[in-house]
Amino acid sequence: MPRNSSSSRTKSSAKELRKNVLQYISQQKNNTFNYKQVAYAIGADSPASHRSIALILAELAFDGDIIEVSPGKYKAPQRSNIATGTFVRRSNGKNSVLTDEDNESIFVAERNSMHALNGDKVKVVIAAARKGADPEAEVIEILEKKDQTFIGTLRVEKQYGTLVTDSKFLATDIIIPKNKLKGGKTGDKAIARITTWDDEEKNPKGEVIDILGVTGENTTEMHAILAEFGLPYRYPEAVEKAAAKIDAGITDEVVAQRIDMRDTTTFTIDPKDAKDFDDALSIKKLKNGNWEVGVHIADVTHYVHPDTIIDKEAQKRATSVYLVDRVVPMLPEHLSNGICSLRPDEDKLTFSCIFEMDSNANVLSSKIARTVTRSNRRFTYEEAQEIIETGNGDYKDDILTLDSLAKILRKKRYENGSVEFDRAEVRFDIDETGHPVGVYFKESKDANKLIEEFMLLANKTVAAAIGKTEGKKKAKAFVYRVHDMPDPGKLADLSKIARTFGFKVKETGSSREVNRSINRMLADVKGKGEENFLSTLAIRSMAKAIYTTQNIGHYGLAFDYYTHFTSPIRRYPDMMVHRLLERYLAGGRSVNVQKLEDLCKHSSDMEQLAANAERSSIKYKQVEFMGDHMGQVFDGVISGVTEWGLYVEINENMCEGLVPVRELADDYYDFDEKNYCLVGRRKNVRYRLGDNVKVKVVRANLERKQLDFVLVDDRTMRPGEDDMGKTATVAQALTSKPGKKKKRPDNKRKTRSRHK
Repeated sequence: MPRNSSSSRTKSSAKELRKNVLQYISQQKNNTFNYKQVAYAIGADSPASHRSIALILAELAFDGDIIEVSPGKYKAPQRSNIATGTFVRRSNGKNSVLTDEDNESIFVAERNSMHALNGDKVKVVIAAARKGADPEAEVIEILEKKDQTFIGTLRVEKQYGTLVTDSKFLATDIIIPKNKLKGGKTGDKAIARITTWDDEEKNPKGEVIDILGVTGENTTEMHAILAEFGLPYRYPEAVEKAAAKIDAGITDEVVAQRIDMRDTTTFTIDPKDAKDFDDALSIKKLKNGNWEVGVHIADVTHYVHPDTIIDKEAQKRATSVYLVDRVVPMLPEHLSNGICSLRPDEDKLTFSCIFEMDSNANVLSSKIARTVTRSNRRFTYEEAQEIIETGNGDYKDDILTLDSLAKILRKKRYENGSVEFDRAEVRFDIDETGHPVGVYFKESKDANKLIEEFMLLANKTVAAAIGKTEGKKKAKAFVYRVHDMPDPGKLADLSKIARTFGFKVKETGSSREVNRSINRMLADVKGKGEENFLSTLAIRSMAKAIYTTQNIGHYGLAFDYYTHFTSPIRRYPDMMVHRLLERYLAGGRSVNVQKLEDLCKHSSDMEQLAANAERSSIKYKQVEFMGDHMGQVFDGVISGVTEWGLYVEINENMCEGLVPVRELADDYYDFDEKNYCLVGRRKNVRYRLGDNVKVKVVRANLERKQLDFVLVDDRTMRPGEDDMGKTATVAQALTSKPGKKKKRPDNKRKTRSRHK
């Protein structure tokens, strides 16, 4: 029922009064006060206000938030204070505030939330922790609302509509007035925003922003994933029109300003379903017996100029997004798949790194220049791989030479301390409706590594050309791709656990020494029972690579200088690098560092969002695919251990699901966070990261993208004991011995199964 204006004013004034009382109390330190003193201090003069304040004080004292030192006389616990922070809303009701001062997470009950939404900046009163309880906070002001939307399925009644949300940040549905449905019908998936949420109302009111389509349809669900992460799912018509007006424009005048390499053998090697070919390789034997190798990159910035409508859209997107069944391009398709794409038998404008190399892959000289090229052949990775393996096919001598040089470059890179992670990626065969009907693995073979090695060489060369200076000369502002040192604690854990398996990983020393030891461990563990466990820990010990103007080098690649130059069709930082190169090679002055750093941070943030969306789309298809295999049993490996259960990755298709701890009904299980395992309290059965298990598929929830398994193997002994003799010894090294009572350390969290 709608509230009348009088009621609204009363509620509002009561809320304001309580807020003022709480702020007064927070400033009193060790002073005592009564309701009259509070009323006078906050200017509440009416008898009704006095009664309300007396009631507020009595309630606070009853809840333990203030102390009643004598009848009607109160004192604020010194631990209570006012703080600001970011509100974290959860659909399970476990809301909290992350304080700005010390990043502490403090629980906020729903009744004390003022209906703040996830990400809102809030001011809170932190109540003193009562004995045996954690402190709680109460929101007293929403300082800054975060602009956000919610996705869900519409249910339309006669008088109003309801958005049943998919959000993990909202426990309630959103009420949508009939005139705010934007034509949505029951069963449609929609995006909505909250417009009002009054204190006394359980459900917020909102309006539909866009209708994505019918829930369950493939395109609808993919667009919903993009919208969930705030990523665009369609291209603005004005940007498409602006792109359509651009002509290739390869005139004699343009060619005359570039190095003409159209007569040099050039080809692309890309995935079979690729349409945007942004890099090509050329090779030519020189008279002195050396090789001229060209890394040619689509000259996107020749066509996309700063501050144009196309550039602004590309900057906002920052990256193309690769979902499981589609690419959402950063640039309009007229550019990405047409004019800029290095398609065979077409003249193209390119930005190139041209190397003179000897047969031992030593770079004798290099130059960075704008060029005109013409691809002679478009290879898929599979076609190039077949030539490498058989020695037969188009341009076989050129491909075999490049492969030989790439292998030498790779060998040198690893010797210098580059880390070698080589994990297959899951891909789906999808029918015409978008339903996954099969799984295959994308593995990095020699053809992939050939391209990778020359792209790395070009990126490193470009970064050093700008960043490496002589003497005390200051480098000009530039975009670097950096990768920080591993987390020391995680590296120490990896070293300790690797030792129990007989492998040595250095946790101190130079980056080259540490990385070489990790590479040796990864090579030695191949094919062994502990491979998944140790390789997963190694990956998790690493930092994330980001874009920045502050060069600290790239730890994982063991490069002092590194950038992204080779993919301007799909990454905005590469476009930034191209523009900076053009400016600096022409003798231009350094650009504004802060503006460049802001663009770097935005690009890093968008890259992470795109990666999250890609993982979410894969997870959706995994759940959809495994929904066709309900009740079936699979071999798998424990890929994650948490206090709420075990994540298991199925060996044959890499689909991951959860074995909830409630399904481990044979015992009470403690979560040993340090050693990545759940340990049975009575039987001492252990489930640890990397263990082999058998699981049955029992639930596939597409709305939540959640796959649930149950274990079907007998855990009277640890998995792998039959074929990995040292397992028992390792288990004893990592956990307390059976039968020996030991105080549970702080890093073990108590986790209860469903039954005793």
